[in-house]
Amino acid sequence: MARKIEWTQVGVSSGPTFLSPGWISGKDSELLFTSGCVGNDASGQYPEDVETQTRNALENLKRVLAAGSTDFDHVLKVLLFVSDGSTAATVNKVYQEYFPGSPSRSCIVVSFPDTRIKVELECIAEVPGK
Repeated sequence: MARKIEWTQVGVSSGPTFLSPGWISGKDSELLFTSGCVGNDASGQYPEDVETQTRNALENLKRVLAAGSTDFDHVLKVLLFVSDGSTAATVNKVYQEYFPGSPSRSCIVVSFPDTRIKVELECIAEVPGK
């Protein structure tokens, strides 16, 4: 028998205004699916260096996870987009600080519509206690 999946939007109350919401699936599900989080700061500005943008993107993702009652320890899969493959070592260095457990990850080099963006992350996380 088919089961209807219901979604609940998870928003954040502080931080950059460009934060996209996350979505928790169904009443019986345990997963939070986030939209992409980019490396802008609280004022909406994008730092020039990829290291700071990566930290900002991860902190922005952290806020979305918290709004969905979860955290980095419960992330199952990360989709990482970078604008320049040559920055992968820098991005990976920062990423490892936040994800020492190394959840599954894909990394894709893309051309962002806004050329100030150097990195974007989205993830699927378990919501503990659901």
